[in-house]
Amino acid sequence: MPLALFALAVVAFGIGTTEFVSMGLLPQIADGLAVSVPTAGNVVSAYALGVVVGAPLLTAIGARVPHKRLLLILTGVFVVGNVASALAPNFELLFAARVLAGLPHGALFGVGAVVASKLVAQDRAARAVSMMFLGLTVANIIGVPAGTALGQQLGWRFAYAAVAVIGVLALAALVRLVPHQPRGEQAGVMHELRAMKNKQVLLGLVTAVVGFGGFFAMYSYLVPMLTNLTGISDGSTTLVLALFGVGMTLGTLVAGPLTDRALRPTMYGGFALLAAALVTLHFVIGHLVPALIVITITGGLSSLITTPVQMLLMAKAHEAPTMAAASNHSAFNLANAGGAWLGGLVIAAGWGWSSPTLVGAALAAVGLALAATGGYLDRDRRASKVVLSSTGAGTESAGQDRRTAACAQDPSA
Repeated sequence: MPLALFALAVVAFGIGTTEFVSMGLLPQIADGLAVSVPTAGNVVSAYALGVVVGAPLLTAIGARVPHKRLLLILTGVFVVGNVASALAPNFELLFAARVLAGLPHGALFGVGAVVASKLVAQDRAARAVSMMFLGLTVANIIGVPAGTALGQQLGWRFAYAAVAVIGVLALAALVRLVPHQPRGEQAGVMHELRAMKNKQVLLGLVTAVVGFGGFFAMYSYLVPMLTNLTGISDGSTTLVLALFGVGMTLGTLVAGPLTDRALRPTMYGGFALLAAALVTLHFVIGHLVPALIVITITGGLSSLITTPVQMLLMAKAHEAPTMAAASNHSAFNLANAGGAWLGGLVIAAGWGWSSPTLVGAALAAVGLALAATGGYLDRDRRASKVVLSSTGAGTESAGQDRRTAACAQDPSA
């Protein structure tokens, strides 16, 4: 694996840290800006709003910009957004700064995934993309706990300032390690948008929203579940979240090779096992050791699904995968919002703190059904049969089929 993937992983590490560190600092933000904790929680929604809007918007604006230059511009916006967050004098400006910080999130992952897939041989593309995602999972082990501790000890502004420093280091790594990758002659907004009309791309995005909604329905309420049902103290929940991050990291390491071998079966298995793990968690959440084991496994399964969904969208978008790859992260954030909302509904209805796990299992099962539907609709298309590897695989297969047909009609061909 080339060193350029390290630079992309550093970018992902910074993104993962800034996305989740706010959740652990809401009391400090509320005290510092003289607002309530629920009001301070809107900074999390502000970041998600930036991701949902920014992924397609910035990808479209940068459709003709060479990939390396676009990565540098987007990382620069990320740094500016986090510096503005650290310096915001009031809640309104902090809200705006978090929207700004979230804008490049999806586009960075989209462009980064395309760059990563082109750095290696086609049969290792999913592994390369998973190496970039590894930075995101490691952020849950190191970046988020460290940022939270820093913010609690020195003030929440220092956490955002530290993320800005990570962004500057990522910029230096991108400049040094990532090679130039020119855009094709057809590159442009309309070219990318045409690829988004593909039914398999649209179905893949819906699958991501629903299926990952199952994960977020549970994850959004994991801390209160731990404190109310497992009996873990508030101070120990950070360690459990780090353990969850370990599971995510292991799942990411496994996802790459499995996706390179068989994309759709990996996705099917991931959704099925995630649903089973969430049902299991519902019954063991009151017992410490079994709960910790299942939580770690659940973290791994959530990452096991991420890579195949990303690679499926890139493969189905063929020569214009950037918009599809970026929109996947808009789908993740819609899943975050929707899953958290549904999980909150069942808790408010009096079903108990563990009830979001069953909601999550149901959503994961629906995600599996949608993924299987996509596979069924694809069954007669030789150009994309199971999509075994990376972007462009279907296009190359289709081209080979056309050449074979031409040879049958004209031997001189």
